[in-house]
Amino acid sequence: MTEWIERSCPLCGSVDQSHVFADSNIDLTKLNESSFASRKAPEFMHCRLIECPGCNLLYGSPVFSLDVLARAYRDASFDSGEEAQCAAATYAQEIAKILPRLPDMNGALDIGTGDGAFLERLIDLGFQNVTGVEPSCVPYAAAKPAIRDRIRLGLFRPEDHPAGAFSLVTCFQTMEHIWDPLGIARGVLSLLKHGAAFVIIVHNHRAFPSRLLGFRSPIFDIEHLQLFTPKTVCSLLERAGYKDVQVAPLWNKYPLRYWMKLSPLPHRLKSTILKLADASPIGRIHISIPAGNVVCVGFKG
Repeated sequence: MTEWIERSCPLCGSVDQSHVFADSNIDLTKLNESSFASRKAPEFMHCRLIECPGCNLLYGSPVFSLDVLARAYRDASFDSGEEAQCAAATYAQEIAKILPRLPDMNGALDIGTGDGAFLERLIDLGFQNVTGVEPSCVPYAAAKPAIRDRIRLGLFRPEDHPAGAFSLVTCFQTMEHIWDPLGIARGVLSLLKHGAAFVIIVHNHRAFPSRLLGFRSPIFDIEHLQLFTPKTVCSLLERAGYKDVQVAPLWNKYPLRYWMKLSPLPHRLKSTILKLADASPIGRIHISIPAGNVVCVGFKG
């Protein structure tokens, strides 16, 4: 049985739900093992969305209970190994920008690490004692054996990790999925060394691509319990106690085929185009675009 839970604003705690941004359009009969998978084809379903009058965060209420979500992510499919490598390369470029500010290169943790592609990049950058957390069994099983040994399977819990042990914690395209993003950000702060960084990447629902596509944008998704803007993601880290919080747009680089997969084209037309892309070198051309994501960095004072 599906359990639905009402929420207050996960950023400021407001219970004022007078501004309904969108009603739920979830059809439970259409859910399957790919519904909670990373980089899936969009289903264009979302829960009821509230725009908080206190802090302007866009968040879902009611949403699936934490137990339902945990089971959904545990059993989710995974077929995006190539895209994971592309994303890891982009993320590594962002981390390279802040390396001079980190206290050292000992201790790095990636939350929502998938098959561990980004963990490999952290090792290449020179980090030691690299680890990750992943709630889904299939990407965990798809990780290379040496990398899989570094991944904790399950939901991220700060108490599972030593306090003050990490120079870097990352969480890419995952804060939208987390029931209590402020609590997680505060928990991560306790894991960081003095001067260490928490780096997150989130969707900006007010970016041009999202405004252009409206509810046909893939960011309006059943997995997303909240959606951020540059202002609200900065507020998230500042409220959690981080210092010198910075935000910047991110250019994502993926094969043309993947960008087509995300498009809101009619199903039959998209299927035809994807088949042509699979059969042609053109579909494998890597294209970098500002898809509407932002990278936000906060430091432990």
